[in-house]
Amino acid sequence: MGLRSRTLEITVISGENVRIMEDAYVVVRAESLNCCTTRSAKDHGTNFLSWNEKFLLDVPMHARSITFEVQCTKFKAFRPLGVARIAASDFLGDAAVPENQLQEWSYGLRDWEGKRNGVIHFAVRLVPPPPPKEEKCLKPSVKAVVTRKGCGYGLKAGDKKKEVVNRVPFWWNYPNIV
Repeated sequence: MGLRSRTLEITVISGENVRIMEDAYVVVRAESLNCCTTRSAKDHGTNFLSWNEKFLLDVPMHARSITFEVQCTKFKAFRPLGVARIAASDFLGDAAVPENQLQEWSYGLRDWEGKRNGVIHFAVRLVPPPPPKEEKCLKPSVKAVVTRKGCGYGLKAGDKKKEVVNRVPFWWNYPNIV
């Protein structure tokens, strides 16, 4: 069974020069319904937002991009203040982030009209896939020691032979449930 997704550890660090009116937060998604959201951060007149939040994002194998959206609490579920859509191959391709190595990135944000609206800073680490589970062979769990006496097995009366039998019991008189 192949991989259905890869996991990225994403740390949303900060944003700068984002024109906002209220508290801002970041929504990160990778072409799926699942997303990760940071808490709100305030701009205290410095044009700098700080989140420093870390989370794990499952990226489906079919995903071609990862989206970072800076949204405002005033316009919740309306439209993002700034969007950065990044090719998934930047993180998961051949020349991508090596497993377990944290790399910092900065991307420009675009508003709803396509105009520049700040920069988002984040870090990404590719989480190595879990080791495959070992499948154990099932062995019969019932063991019995049978002593045969000369009863049609070609042994003389009085001879004893011990054998280990590995079988699952068959209950011929067990009622079938139909």
